[in-house]
Amino acid sequence: MRLLKDCIPIFTVLSDENRHLILKLLLENGEMNVNQITENLHLSRPAVSHHLKIMLAAHAVSVRQTGKERFYALAMKEEVEKMGVLVEVLKFYCPEQTD
Repeated sequence: MRLLKDCIPIFTVLSDENRHLILKLLLENGEMNVNQITENLHLSRPAVSHHLKIMLAAHAVSVRQTGKERFYALAMKEEVEKMGVLVEVLKFYCPEQTD
């Protein structure tokens, strides 16, 4: 159960279409600041900042500060590994269904 609970924050990130778009942008472009992300989406700067805050808390992105600028990048490796372990555990404990 602990593993499932540990995966909830990343599931929250993955459950929102706007966060999908942010993840896609970061995947395609590497590091980006809030202005660069906002320019590529139909979202306001406060909305992008809100999503990034959720994503930071879930360890889906990392942030690097240079002066007043904050640059965001994908950082999901550990979270993806946790989800992989969760899938393996579920496969082990869930019986195969037969029709």
